[in-house]
Amino acid sequence: MGVIFAKTLKGQQEIETRAGGLSPRVRRVLIFVDGKRSVEALRGVLQSDDLQHTLGMLEEDGFISMVAVAGAAGEKIAPHPLPSLAAFRLHPPGDDPVRLQKARNFMLNTLNAYVGGLGTSSLQDRVEAARTQADLRSLFDEWYHAIVSSRDGRREAEQLRSKLLEVI
Repeated sequence: MGVIFAKTLKGQQEIETRAGGLSPRVRRVLIFVDGKRSVEALRGVLQSDDLQHTLGMLEEDGFISMVAVAGAAGEKIAPHPLPSLAAFRLHPPGDDPVRLQKARNFMLNTLNAYVGGLGTSSLQDRVEAARTQADLRSLFDEWYHAIVSSRDGRREAEQLRSKLLEVI
């Protein structure tokens, strides 16, 4: 199965006018979104390390929207909500305090190292206040988007994401 996106009116206008100020890399992804190719097909055509993040950003900014989900045989199925950026592991029942602290420390350290404390103080406060694995998991997407918002973080985002997913 694969999610299929199409350009919205705003996305079509961006292709014509370049008024949105998209970077060439993001604009190239937008050009290839056609309402027919699944995300996996786009991944085969485009060489973008952070394709999922780029598509998420384009969707959030209103340039694209999900129109369908392609089934195993390529047929289109009615859309449903996008999966999270995270594929959380199944851990034994209950919250392991060591694993919880390790995940909390990793999130705080990476935010400080790649983004800085000033722009993420609210997120850092919520990470520190998280008392359960579920609390930290609910902050995962926001943490990831903060990391990829910095130049250095963008380069390391997938590796950092994988490391955090090992403990969260």
